[in-house]
Amino acid sequence: MFNENLKSLRKAKGFSQEELAIRLNVVRQTISKWEKGLSVPDADMLIRIAEIFETSVSKLLGAKIVDEADTNHVAEQLSRINEQLAIKNRRAKLIWKIILGTIIAVIVFNILLAVTGIVSFNSLKNDKRTEVKSQSEIVIPEE
Repeated sequence: MFNENLKSLRKAKGFSQEELAIRLNVVRQTISKWEKGLSVPDADMLIRIAEIFETSVSKLLGAKIVDEADTNHVAEQLSRINEQLAIKNRRAKLIWKIILGTIIAVIVFNILLAVTGIVSFNSLKNDKRTEVKSQSEIVIPEE
């Protein structure tokens, strides 16, 4: 893992094996052996390598560091995921708008129904009063 990470980081920084060797005060063949996995640097050298590449020793020794091509692939996947989330959000907003519109329509319908019922009741009540008044005005003839 170290050998692959060293090579990836070196190429990412644009260093040749010779330039890295000069920075670390070793010969170019030493860098070549590290990258081929034939040998490994000591702890102090690992720290110096990590400082040059501005990374931690654990990352240097850990999992394989992703190359630029892999980074582009990951970026494309993230872009696709982002688009799918945007579509999902738009659908969710549309569904909520439909639900809210339906609830408002039901409430308005119930209010109109209640108002119609009250008006009908009041007009029926007024008709009965008129009928009662007209019945009370009827004069029964005396015999």
